[in-house]
Amino acid sequence: MAKYELLSKVESMLPSNAQIVESVFEGANMVLYSKNKSFVLNSSSLIRRIVNTVKKRVEVRPDPSILISPDSAKAIIEKEVPEEAGLQDVWFDDQRSIVILEADKPGLVIGHLGRVTKSIRSKTLWIPFVRRAPAIKSDLVKTIRYTIFSNSGYRRKFMHRIGQKIYGTPINKNNYWIRLSCLGGFREVGRSCSLLQTPHSRVLIDCGVNVASENRAYPHFEAPEFDVKALDAIIVSHAHLDHSALVPLLFKYGFKGPVYCSEPTRDIMTLLQLDYIDVNQREGKKLLFDSRDIKNMIKHTFCLSFDEVTDITNDVRLTLFNSGHVLGASMAHFNIGDGFHNMIYTGDFKFADTNMLSKASNVFQRLETLVMESTYGAKTDIPLSLKECEKTLISLINETISNGGKVLVPVLGAGRAQEIILIIEKAVRDKALKDVKVHVDGMVWDVSAIHTTYPEFMNRDVKNLVFRKDHNPFLAPCFKWVGSQKERVELINSKKPCVILATSGMLTGGSSVEYFRQLAENPVNRLIIVSYQGRGSLGRRLQAGERTIKMELHKGGVEVIKVRMGIETIEGFSGHSNRQELIDFVKYLQPRPKRVIVMHGESSKCLDLASSIHKLFRVETQAPRNLDTIRIR
Repeated sequence: MAKYELLSKVESMLPSNAQIVESVFEGANMVLYSKNKSFVLNSSSLIRRIVNTVKKRVEVRPDPSILISPDSAKAIIEKEVPEEAGLQDVWFDDQRSIVILEADKPGLVIGHLGRVTKSIRSKTLWIPFVRRAPAIKSDLVKTIRYTIFSNSGYRRKFMHRIGQKIYGTPINKNNYWIRLSCLGGFREVGRSCSLLQTPHSRVLIDCGVNVASENRAYPHFEAPEFDVKALDAIIVSHAHLDHSALVPLLFKYGFKGPVYCSEPTRDIMTLLQLDYIDVNQREGKKLLFDSRDIKNMIKHTFCLSFDEVTDITNDVRLTLFNSGHVLGASMAHFNIGDGFHNMIYTGDFKFADTNMLSKASNVFQRLETLVMESTYGAKTDIPLSLKECEKTLISLINETISNGGKVLVPVLGAGRAQEIILIIEKAVRDKALKDVKVHVDGMVWDVSAIHTTYPEFMNRDVKNLVFRKDHNPFLAPCFKWVGSQKERVELINSKKPCVILATSGMLTGGSSVEYFRQLAENPVNRLIIVSYQGRGSLGRRLQAGERTIKMELHKGGVEVIKVRMGIETIEGFSGHSNRQELIDFVKYLQPRPKRVIVMHGESSKCLDLASSIHKLFRVETQAPRNLDTIRIR
């Protein structure tokens, strides 16, 4: 059966009274819209047999013409759902005949053996999807969901076009080949961007910026093989700006295809991209894109769950796996050419459990080529254990507070901030920290709200705490959220000792720079660095011992800062794997790859790790440079 005959094949397996009005693709999935109420409600066993035959996901939905009105449906839903379920929001997607129900207790909305949702479907015909309501309300998440639902008609047509492309052309395996072009993030950290190419497909993997560099900030879009209008898809491994910042720019310059990532990644990268615009605007820098381009990106984004397999082109199949780096961060597994070759792109990953996340996945069905990060890949990159790091952090905070000083912890808004919040909250709960007020500034509150929207992506312990609203660590009374410039100034001028968590983590912009400027000359204060510091960043310069800092003022001119505050670095909190974890990942990877390509690390670290992996495991290794193109097979 040719792939482009798939819809016809499915339709031929349906009964004559199915009354199918329309058969469409939703990306790689197929949806049948029927006017027959009985068929809609009672066809599940038949659809399972069809799915087993065609080996693709098939779904039956009611045609919109037979649905009751959203107002009537909402009234029935509110009557059917028990009051103790805490129903919060009801979102109707009338183009796709689905309704999203957000509640404090999703299990009660579903009911025993699905009794409640089955009743809702029977009485309204709308297809209910149940979500847990976030413990912290997020205007951004609401805006993203509104954007998606308000553009539902466009998205339905868009997803059908993607399905037509996926199933429209059979694979020609004659003279088949696979290449990987290195456009950014090779023998460096920042601006990650790779182009996966086959005779049929052009897939871009990540598209980031190096926020710490002036002249090497962007990927090599000038490379001859890169054509934004020829791209079939974009994969975003996770939300950090060095992997996601420039995705909206591609839409500005003509990309009209799909973006694939996890749901938390979509939401957090949207927030970081908006903040990136805001920071550049405040610093008087040229804006590469605007909020309209971000909105366009959202309209074209497909969100995948971990372990969910989907075709993204006619010869590339994608599965996302947990990478353990930040919320929603993914390793991308590519099945290329219908089993011709299998490749893993790790993105940033942590092969160890952290306070918030489970360690990265390491078991896959098939694997021949591994493309992996090496941020801490040198032999000297063996930090303290997480427990030792926690003990050191708490000790430094207690010492500084007892001396009457302020502790500034620059954090990445997504990832390190939440990890440090969990550590501090536990220390306060265990009374290892006493009488300390922690002020959280920048986008950390918004990102933490997104974390409570998707607790299923966190480890079991944190997830259970978030579910129990009275013990939600992100809402602990020791934290005070800084919401305005006035509050920021009051905090700086206050004589009370405290801890300040502020973005950005590299001191390259954001409120952390303002706090540093005001606190740096007082020796009782302390700066604790807990994130990776990119080459050229202020954080890296301070780590190197620079103590006279020239800082440009927003209104022009230069201020000279004499740094007298204490400066400490604790590397074990990183969401990146350390040297031993990188080696262990390859050691315990199932199956063992035949080739390892090392990237996302300074040149010496890439070369060191590649050499060590070759010697230890006798597999082919490479540490390519930017603008290299590798023939994978």
